[in-house]
Parts: sequence; structure tokens; C-alpha cells
Amino acid sequence: MATVYKAKCHVLNRYVAIKILKDEFTTDSDFIKKFNSEAQSAARLAHPNIVQIYDVCNEDNLYYIVMELIQGKTLKEIITEDGILSWKWSVNIAIQIASALETAHKNNIIHRDIKPHNIIITEDGIAKVTDFGIAKAVSNSTITAFGTTIGSVHYFSPEHARGGYTDAKSDLYSLGIVMYEMLTGKVPFDADTPVSVALKQVQEEPVDPMNYNPNIPISVNRIILKAMQKDPNLRYQNATEMLKDLSLALKKPDEDFVILATRSDDSPTQKVPTIYELEMEKNNDRKAPKVGDNVSSKKENKIKAFYAKHKWAKPVTIILASVLVFIIAMYSTIAILNGTRPNQVEIPNVSGMKNEQRMKKEDAIKILNDLGFKDITVEEEYNDEVEEGYVISQSPEYQENYKYNLTQKIKLVVSKGQKTVTMPSKIIGKKIEDVKKELDELELKYEIKEETSEKIEKDIVIDVDPGEGEEITAATTINLTVSSGSAYKDVVVPSVINETQDNAVAKLTALKLLVNVSYEENASKSNGIVTSQTVAPGKTLKEGDSIEIVVNKQPTKSTVTVNVNLKELLGYTAPTTQTSSDGNTTTETQSVPEADVTITVGDDIILNEKYLKTKTDISASFTTSGVKDVKVKVDSVTKYTETVDFSQGSKTINVK
Repeated sequence: MATVYKAKCHVLNRYVAIKILKDEFTTDSDFIKKFNSEAQSAARLAHPNIVQIYDVCNEDNLYYIVMELIQGKTLKEIITEDGILSWKWSVNIAIQIASALETAHKNNIIHRDIKPHNIIITEDGIAKVTDFGIAKAVSNSTITAFGTTIGSVHYFSPEHARGGYTDAKSDLYSLGIVMYEMLTGKVPFDADTPVSVALKQVQEEPVDPMNYNPNIPISVNRIILKAMQKDPNLRYQNATEMLKDLSLALKKPDEDFVILATRSDDSPTQKVPTIYELEMEKNNDRKAPKVGDNVSSKKENKIKAFYAKHKWAKPVTIILASVLVFIIAMYSTIAILNGTRPNQVEIPNVSGMKNEQRMKKEDAIKILNDLGFKDITVEEEYNDEVEEGYVISQSPEYQENYKYNLTQKIKLVVSKGQKTVTMPSKIIGKKIEDVKKELDELELKYEIKEETSEKIEKDIVIDVDPGEGEEITAATTINLTVSSGSAYKDVVVPSVINETQDNAVAKLTALKLLVNVSYEENASKSNGIVTSQTVAPGKTLKEGDSIEIVVNKQPTKSTVTVNVNLKELLGYTAPTTQTSSDGNTTTETQSVPEADVTITVGDDIILNEKYLKTKTDISASFTTSGVKDVKVKVDSVTKYTETVDFSQGSKTINVK
């Protein structure tokens, strides 16, 4: 019917299953209407053994159901893998399924498709029934269009296979087949075609499960056979009845307490000959004439003449004679049956059900004996609500104006009062499987809730209520809180070396890792490339763990240009002398001395030359990084010093 996806709800931060109807089903408006109605009804069911439906939606002709996501296997997969299952485990699973059906039936929801494929067993051994109410949505046109039907004919009830009315008892029939398959590894009816299987469901009786698996207790064998009765009136009438027998089977597996009713036909239909036919036989048997034959002949002649004259008289006579014979036979049969049938009386309400006061065991037995019932059995069981010695229930149950034979077997269940049990002294810190075994041995009920923990490993009990060592009643439900392990998933660390910083951070952040970045200078690598990571590729971390990456960050380089006006820097003026010759004045210039000019940037000498002291345009440039001192020396004497930060960009220094 649908394709199922695993999806994540970002509002509640949880995973869910989304069942999206296939396109071909959305063309049937009647189906869509029923689908929405039934799915919404099923969504109201709240039970630990029913897969919860969160929402039923449609959008742009897309119809889908948002459901609880279950981690586990279907019961069919488990049967296929393991074959025959243990009877105790199978009964425990059947109890959970019956409990789910009980809740659904009380809410007027019939499953109609109970089979191992629709039952998921979680990793904790909890049975979850899915697809409640969906089968009812399928219309005849939908079935015709796709040449199939919802469900499997191997698990149909006889009335379902015939296309008749199905109710809660049909689900119980299917549950009986599921139990049959769990305990024998095979379905009770199988054939080459679905039609042949359906005919077997209607016509044939199943082979006793015990014939295939001798380890099945007698009580469990009879529970299966009662659930699989062809006549719905002979099956369990509701899931509560079946639950009661299943629970008792765990305590008393070898006792034959299951009542298998049978239908007997006391008055089979028979062909009754008419008076006319009897007379004709007598006439044919006569071999010789007798005294009075002449008189008889005359009477016969008159009768023949009458019938010859009145054509309608003969068939009327035959009909009246037949009716007379039938009436005589019917009243004779009733008289015989009434003469041999035991007296019938109404079984009183001794269990106090239907808001009447409960009776003590002795009073109940006396009332039944006084009425004539002799076959009375009494069973005792602990009960938190009914006082010790008082009747809890009776079988058959009280029905107003319904009478039974005095030979009817009557079973009374009497309260033993409250049973107190001491809780095990050591539960917290144990594995849940070990705790479950202890509680099962004490016949205590329990519910399991999972909780994430960063300190306690998976499947270890974190908390228990009531507490360890406390005195409790046997009916108390114990709440166990079990660690589901870390809330953070395991993450395999990828390699991000030689990737850019942005790409590396994005990749690691997508895995929900915390990324720390540090920098180092590596001249052999490209700038901005990851050179190393603190956690090696392939190692496993948890979501939220930290990882550090080292990124190559080469410093910013810039250029400094140093212009030196040596003449102004030294304040030098070339000397001159004047001499006279022949009355004319002549000016002579002395030669200009040289100076040794050195320019350094940090430890690097960018210029070391001799210049005339009158030089005004000395210039040198140098590209580097970091913070360094720029110095100008003349004849080894520092004339100028400036500290330059080369990360701030290029700079020109004029020294004069």
C-alpha cells in the first residue's frame, strides 16, 4: 500500500516513520475518505503494544501517516530466522498482542489484518502491533483495481475468507494462527493458490499444534484451537477472555482448564414420507387378495371417481397429509427431548460482577448446589482488589435470562488476598536482561523506559520504582529506567589535511564535532591550507567532541622604500678658495670626500655603497614581513632608526 521512510522531526528532535500512500491508491476517493477516518481513529489508541500514530496528513495529493519509529524485527522475520519459538516466549508475545487488541476493540477498532508481518518485536522484546484500522479503508473498487486484497489469506478467519461480516472475534482467530506459526514454524493451512488456502480456512480443521511440536503444553494447545474455531460463537468472545487463559497458561501450563465448546445437532433434517406414499407401499407389498377386497375395491373406485372429477383434490390431500405427519413427528421429537433433557436453570451472579456485591466462596457454592449444580471447581489466585475468600469471577459468566443444564461445569476463581513480594535488593547497575529474568521468576509486572546517559553504558538499569528491597504487592507494576547509551552518535573522523580552512571546518562541523583552529607558518605549504589535525583520520569520536586543526598562515609582506638626502643629512657644504693671477680672480673648488652609506631592514642589508657627501637622491627598496627596524648608517654611525610593521602595507621613508 505504501512506501515507508525514516525521517527526522526537527521540532521534537526525534526520528519517526512516515508511511506515504502509493499514487495508485490516491485515485479512489472512497478509499481516501475511509483511510483518513480509520487512521485518525487508530491515532487515538494509546497502548504500549500499539505503534503510535502521531499525525495523518495530506499535501499536494500526497497522503501520509507519521508514526512511531520502532527499532527491531517483524515477528515473521524472527520465525523465518529461528523456526519454532519457545512456548513461554510465544505466549508472552501473544499476551502483548491480545492486550493491544483488547484496547483497540474497546475503542471499536478492528484490525482485520493480524499477521506476523504486522507485529514488530523491539530490541527489548516488546511486541508492537501496527496498521490498526487501515484494512477497513480498502474499498471494493480498490481491491478490484489492483487485483489483490489487504492482508494474507493464510491468516484470514473463515468469515473473512467468505467475504462475510468480520468483528473482534476475527482478530482473535488470526491471533490463534500467529500463535500456531510461532510454536510450529508453519501456518495451519497452506496450498498452491490463495483460493485453495481460503477454502481450507472455511472447510478443514487444523492439525493439533502438539502433533508438530510435542513441547507445547496442553493448555496452550487448547487456547490455539479455541481461538481457531470455525464458528465465531465457539471462539473467545473477546480479547479479555483470551488474555485470562494466556496468563493462566504461564502459571499452570499442564492443566486442562480451557473450555472448548462444541455445537451438536440434536434434530437432524430427515425426509418424512406422506400417508399416501405409505399406503402405496402397502398396496405394492400385497401378494394375495384378502377378505373384504370387494368392499375395498368399491371404496377405491369411489375415491378414484372423486379424484377424477375433482382434479385439485388429490394434491391438496397429499399436502394436508404431509403437514399432519410433520406436525406429529415434530411434537413427538420435542416430547422425547423434553423427557430426556436435564432441567435448565439460570446460573446466578455469584462473582459480584455488574456492580453487585461479591459473595464468599462458601455462600456461592451453597447457592449453586441448592439450584442443582454439582460439577463446581474452585481455583484460587492472588488479587489486590478482592478480599480473601471472596469470588473474583465465574465461568460461565452470568447472563440475564440465559439458562444452563444442571450438568454444566462451573468454575469459580476465589481471591487469596494480596500477595506481597520483596523487591530484589540489587537492580540498579545490572543488565536489563538479568533484571527481567529475576522479575519474571517473581511473577512481577514491569514497564521499561529508556533514557540516554553519557556515563552509563547501554542496557544498564539506571533507576527503579518501587525501590530495591521494598515490600510490594504482586499486582504492582515496576517502572525500570534503562540506559539507551550516549545521546551522541559515534563519528568516524575524516581527513581534512590539504583542504582550505573553510572546507575543513564545514566538513567537521557537519559531523557535529567542535572545531578549534590554530595557525603556524609553513613556507612549503600554500597559505590557508590545513597542515595537520589532532585526531588521526579513521579514529572514532562522539558527536560534540573537540578536534583541532592547524592552518598554514603566512605573514603579510609589504615593501619599504628608503630615500636618503646625504647632503642634508650630513649638512655638508663643499669648501672653496679664491686666488688672484694677473689681476683676474679665479675660484677653485676643492674635491668632495665620499661617505660609506649602509641601509638595513632588520638583519638584512639592503644597501651598502660609497657616495659623495653632496649626494641627495640615494634610494633603496626591500620587501619583507613582520615588525623590523629600519636603520641608516653613515660611516658606521647610525643616523636614522624607525620601527616598521610590514603587515600595515608598503611605506616610504625619507631620511634627510
